[in-house]
Amino acid sequence: MQRLEFKSNFNVGDAGEISGIAWPYDGTPDRMGDIVQKGAFTFPATLPLLFSHDPDDVVGVWDSIEETGAGLQVKGRLLINDVARAREVRALVQAKAITGLSIGYSVKQATSRKGGGRTIKSLELIEISLVAVPMHPRARVTSAKSASELLAIAEAINRAALAFKESA
Repeated sequence: MQRLEFKSNFNVGDAGEISGIAWPYDGTPDRMGDIVQKGAFTFPATLPLLFSHDPDDVVGVWDSIEETGAGLQVKGRLLINDVARAREVRALVQAKAITGLSIGYSVKQATSRKGGGRTIKSLELIEISLVAVPMHPRARVTSAKSASELLAIAEAINRAALAFKESA
C-alpha cells in the first residue's frame, strides 16, 4: 500500500462528524511529485477512518466518498461515543494539532512525468487517515466547527506530555 498525505480542508463537529477533501484536483503535486488524475479513484461504499495509517487505530468510518470538481470529497464520523481514542483525535483536530488527511491506496495505472513524479490514472483506495504531518503542500485545514471541548483538549495534551515524559 502506498500513501499520499497532504493538508486538507476539513471540519469536525462536537458529535464527531467530519468532512473534507481527501485529494484536491488543483493540479499541484504532493511532495513526492505525484498527481492523482480526476476519475482515478475506485473505492467501496465505506472506508475505515484511521489515525496515521495505523490499522490498529481505527477511530471512525467514512460514510460518503465522491469525486467532485474540487477533488475527492469525504464525509464520515469519529466514533466518539464508543471509542476513547476517537475523542482524543477529535480534540487534537479541534485544537488544530492534526491538520491533514492522507489516503492509503494501491496504484493500478500510472505514468512517470518528466522532471519526476507520476500521474496516477487509476488507483484502488484502501483507507483514509487523519495525520499530523501531511504530504501535499497546498491544502490546509480552514477550521474546526467547535471549540467547546477545551477541557478535553487540555486533557489530551496533558496525557501526551506525560506519555512523552515517561518515555524519555
